[in-house]
Amino acid sequence: MATIVSTLFISLDGVAEVDPAWHFPYFDDRMGAAVGEDYADVDLLLLGRVTYDSFAGAWPDREAAGGEDATFAAQLGDTRKVVATRGDQDLGWRNAERLDGDLPAAVAALKAQPGLGKILVPGSLSVVRQLLAAGLLDELRLLVHPVAARKGERLFDEGEPIYPLRLLRSDVLPTGVVRLVYAPAALPGAQGYEDVTGSLPGA
Repeated sequence: MATIVSTLFISLDGVAEVDPAWHFPYFDDRMGAAVGEDYADVDLLLLGRVTYDSFAGAWPDREAAGGEDATFAAQLGDTRKVVATRGDQDLGWRNAERLDGDLPAAVAALKAQPGLGKILVPGSLSVVRQLLAAGLLDELRLLVHPVAARKGERLFDEGEPIYPLRLLRSDVLPTGVVRLVYAPAALPGAQGYEDVTGSLPGA
């Protein structure tokens, strides 16, 4: 059974629609290493259409240009990419294919495919939300920037149920970015206010 991992850049106020104005000032070698860890040993990239179009519109040209980012661009190109899209136009990048059918059911089938170890979901907020709701996401990896973006699409929408998470590990980068890795979990208990009054200051 494959492990499905989401990786996101996010602001303190929950915006995960990346704006270069608040993202790149915090990007350094440590963040690059964290991103490299997320992409290591990936068997398949699962992308929403907007994220895919962003990737496909940039990385093939960067690979062809042969600059410092060409190695990473080639890695992305060589990786199998499955795109959640309702369109039928040519995806236009090597190793890219459409995800057929209902997203949760199709992803559950992907997760069960023999030989797949790690499925990475970069960005793709709509996909991440659907995977959380369906209980299919194994890890949520957040690079939390010390900035309030104040505009842009947020990771979590309003609705029910809540999503309890368990912190697997954390790391503070030199720029103040905090890397948090979570897994879905249950609430640590069923207490209400009356149950915790003994833990209040001065009790």
